Amino acid sequence: MTTTSITGKTALVTGGGSGIGLGAATKLVGDGAHVTICGRTEDKLVSAVESLAGSVGDGGSIRHIAADITVEDEIAAAVAFAAEPTGGLDILFANAGGSMHMGPFADADADALRATVDVNLVGTMLTIKHAVAAMRSNGGGSIITMSSGAGAFPHRFLWAYGASKAGIDMLSRSAAEELGADGIRVNSVQPGIVDDELMSFITAGGKLLDDYIGGMPIARVGTVEDIAEAVRFLAGPESSWITGVNLPIDGGHHLRAGANYGLLFE
Repeated sequence: MTTTSITGKTALVTGGGSGIGLGAATKLVGDGAHVTICGRTEDKLVSAVESLAGSVGDGGSIRHIAADITVEDEIAAAVAFAAEPTGGLDILFANAGGSMHMGPFADADADALRATVDVNLVGTMLTIKHAVAAMRSNGGGSIITMSSGAGAFPHRFLWAYGASKAGIDMLSRSAAEELGADGIRVNSVQPGIVDDELMSFITAGGKLLDDYIGGMPIARVGTVEDIAEAVRFLAGPESSWITGVNLPIDGGHHLRAGANYGLLFE
């Protein structure tokens, strides 16, 4: 029978100081993993570690390192730090990202587009790149990347973010195909609208939230825990024959139409 334990496994969660990253770290550390969270803001990471101190499961630990995933030396150092407890890396949740552009094509700002692609696509690529050696030395591992429903079907005016997230989905499938022989699995998650700090300007209510809910067969806002549970499943041995999957976690939103961010401009 396949074990579902991750006790004593090493894990790195980027963007782990808040939101979905912190939720996933909570789940992993609660199940006994040695979890390192990283992000750009030291104070936020310190507070997150303090909040998780009472959640650490038997055999696990929680710590942090400040790093910007778009700076290669910094993410390389974060991977090395996360691997220290055992000498290798078992789990990577490449969660860090963001959106620096929103609006119509005719008004597009090239610098904002480049910044969005840099943090999402290039940052995720660099994170995977430096995780590979640490996982190979460990005999394999599981990589989960953070995509979005916006990367799978059009969300009006959110195309720059969506295009960069679509790139993450292809990046993940390509890495899964290449790294499977090393025992490294790679999957992405595609959350819908989630009630966290980043999405609070939408989940507080209004036309855009109504548009989201109207497009979802399971008509509710997602929770951080909804995503964290999926990440935990993909991180663990119970998903050992799953790789190259782009998993929607969105109440079925992907079955209908993308959200209309143009409503924010009305």
